[in-house]
Amino acid sequence: MGPKTGSDDTTSHQRAIAPLDPSTSYSLTVLEGPDAGLRVALDGLAGGPVLVGKGPACVVRLSDAEVSRRHVSLESGERGLRMADLGSTNGTFVDGVEILEALLHGGERVRIGATVLQIDARPSLPQPGRERTESSFGGLLGASAVMRRLYPLCRKLAMSMVPVVIEGETGTGKEVLAEALHEQGPRSAGPFIVFDCTAVPPNLVEAELFGHERGAFTGALATRKGVFELAEGGTLLIDEIGDLDLALQPKLLRAIERCEVRRVGSAQSIRVDVRLLAATRRDLDREVQSGRFRDDLFHRFTVARIELPPLRKRTGDVERLAAHFFRTLDPSAPAPSSTLLSKWRDYGWPGNVRELRNAVARQLALGELAHQDATVPEDDETRTIEHDIVKDVLALDLPLSLARQRVIDEFERRYVARVLDRHGGNVVQAARASGIARRYLQKLKARQSR
Repeated sequence: MGPKTGSDDTTSHQRAIAPLDPSTSYSLTVLEGPDAGLRVALDGLAGGPVLVGKGPACVVRLSDAEVSRRHVSLESGERGLRMADLGSTNGTFVDGVEILEALLHGGERVRIGATVLQIDARPSLPQPGRERTESSFGGLLGASAVMRRLYPLCRKLAMSMVPVVIEGETGTGKEVLAEALHEQGPRSAGPFIVFDCTAVPPNLVEAELFGHERGAFTGALATRKGVFELAEGGTLLIDEIGDLDLALQPKLLRAIERCEVRRVGSAQSIRVDVRLLAATRRDLDREVQSGRFRDDLFHRFTVARIELPPLRKRTGDVERLAAHFFRTLDPSAPAPSSTLLSKWRDYGWPGNVRELRNAVARQLALGELAHQDATVPEDDETRTIEHDIVKDVLALDLPLSLARQRVIDEFERRYVARVLDRHGGNVVQAARASGIARRYLQKLKARQSR
């Protein structure tokens, strides 16, 4: 958890926050109101929508009493800077017109409460050569403009100790990015521990987080460390933090604020030194507004935010990622056909990168059978890929779902054995080459050894 940051300071007259549009940098200047002179450059510390208001969760935090706690949000797209009123009390006005939502291009004046904001835009000036050519950050892959713009931010955050919330749809690579932030930072020699809030029964979450003493509850047969202690000197990722039970949130906040935990059944506090990351598929801003997530815990975690874009918004990355997965999953397999890649490029990929990787694995394992329930039409060229396991399973005359799972299980067994062998048993290197999180590779490995 490290030292406290200066994120609560509202007196600074210039802050750096998220890079928004890949080709344009925006800035916000307070022209009138209690915070007149405040200038915010939107080009450097966090990702995702930028909140403007007087509440502690806002990146642009104003002291105007007529401004709502969360007054407006700013988020860029290909067409400009999107401003949305968040149900404010006194409304939002762009160049004198009240709006619920507007697309800004720079030069507009925005009035919220008694505060007048000037929005300015200028072309971004990327680092010569580097931003244009980077195609990965650790195990996070992608050369699209929206991904390349994230990499400088990721490098900065990896070297810092501030808490980071990684947001994004299911399958966008949040855990992969968290592991990369750990591995690229000063604590890479320490442990990387993942706690998934959705994978533990609610009555055991507290014991898993903070540990427990022997006899603390039925089934506590021995003293056990929690994930905070296990992550000592390293990084703790709290995955799907948006699903954490509301009753446990103040206890987590207390542990973060005091840098100490107390095991269930113990009266003694234990100091911990942990770098904290969190990931969520939920919209935390809305969770706070609905009362399902505590404002103070949100504020404590969102010192920095990175929002991973969905695959459908990563122009060109479907083809690159598919080719990468074909190479890493089976180097001897032929490259995917242009017809198949074209069909995959036009698909929406609701499961994002994880779904694409599974589609490649299914293609390699099943060949033409992959398309009996696949998301894209059949490609005749894929019929040339066939494995002996397919014939064996077909001979069993199983239902399709069971037959498919048999093939996938066998493929995973062979793949894990092969990738670990190629990397001398090094799980970290094998996971990076596979394009998956280390924890997932370890799960596959453990599954094969049962």
